[in-house]
Amino acid sequence: MLGLSTRNYSKAVRAFAESYGIEKSAVSDHFVRVSREKLDGLLERPLDKLKLCVLYIDGIEFKGQHLIVALGINIDGTKTVFGLRQGASENATVVGELLDDLVERGVDFSVPILYVLDGAKALTKAVRKHAGSQALVQRCQLHKRRNVTGHLPEPYRDAVERKMINADQMTHYVDAKKALDRLHRELMDLNPSAARSLAEGMEETLTVHRLQLKGWLRSTLATTNPIESAFSVVDRICKRVKRWRRGDHRERWVGAGLWLAERNFRRVKGYKQLPKLLAELAKLNTPPPAQARAA
Repeated sequence: MLGLSTRNYSKAVRAFAESYGIEKSAVSDHFVRVSREKLDGLLERPLDKLKLCVLYIDGIEFKGQHLIVALGINIDGTKTVFGLRQGASENATVVGELLDDLVERGVDFSVPILYVLDGAKALTKAVRKHAGSQALVQRCQLHKRRNVTGHLPEPYRDAVERKMINADQMTHYVDAKKALDRLHRELMDLNPSAARSLAEGMEETLTVHRLQLKGWLRSTLATTNPIESAFSVVDRICKRVKRWRRGDHRERWVGAGLWLAERNFRRVKGYKQLPKLLAELAKLNTPPPAQARAA
């Protein structure tokens, strides 16, 4: 994980110490055992003591496989890797199994939580199944920009992306919604596919506006960057692996990388606003009086 090949480990030890070194096979066997222990510790630890405010879920393509990662934010702003699942794609079955596991480990999906997702329909479907149709979802604004501009010819991409960024940075929900609706009309003339991509899930990209979040916390919760940041550590430690085997090889390395990344996690920027976030979540999750009486 520090970038030293097991093939050359014994030579390095013999060069700097009066020792016979450790053979490649012994080092490899030791890493397999320890990385499996780290993975099990990461995926089996209880979560019932945490007061969860935000749950990020993102799917990352890694070495030909999709890995679904869940990362939670506690009321004090600390980040914790909640879970990991490997699958051929971001399908609802894989995500559902991940969320089922979180329930068994103590996560209560009946309480108001903000779900920050990368935009895949399978993620939203699984969250709605576990947390109910009223669960508040924030679509990653960065993923949305990539999806929309991916439909456009190169000369138009920068201008459209700037307009989306300007809308996302507006303070009030009404202003941001008007700006995106205006862009949608423009895209209908330019590229209907891009317009449909913008319209799909547009409301969910503006959840942080509806929650009246500001400053650093809104920037933190508007995208799935915290998961992508953790995966940058995984990419760094895995770049020297030349041959990926079947079984739990990927899970072990990715789990060990996420464990290493978690050790260096800092509290999210704007964490002092998290109590306000919980209060706003409770308001938006409260059913209207007529619905409440009917229930």
